[in-house]
Amino acid sequence: MTVVPARTDHHVDVDGKRVAIDSEGYLLDRSQWSPEFARALANREGLELTPAHWEVIEYLRNYEARHGVQAQVRVMIREFTERWGPERGSNHHLHDMFPRGGPQKQGNRLAGLLRTKGEH
Repeated sequence: MTVVPARTDHHVDVDGKRVAIDSEGYLLDRSQWSPEFARALANREGLELTPAHWEVIEYLRNYEARHGVQAQVRVMIREFTERWGPERGSNHHLHDMFPRGGPQKQGNRLAGLLRTKGEH
């Protein structure tokens, strides 16, 4: 696993436009989210998005839209264990997929969602 150092500028270049993010990489204006934003942020974070990453990102966006809150990790584990089986749906595998804070932090950033409660 290669971890790219965090950058100090607070934007991501998306199709020639600068999209503002906070110091942790979360979108400042959620309406600016797009799949291109997710790809650009993932690239900045040294992550290549696979179809499985997109499945998690879509799940996170849809869950928050339906429930008005972000999915807890235990809910994600249950969901992806049902979809992918116990090994690929495990907490360990989800954190391996999203090495910069797991699905609840890095996944939420890529999905254009807000910081989780208590995150600084």
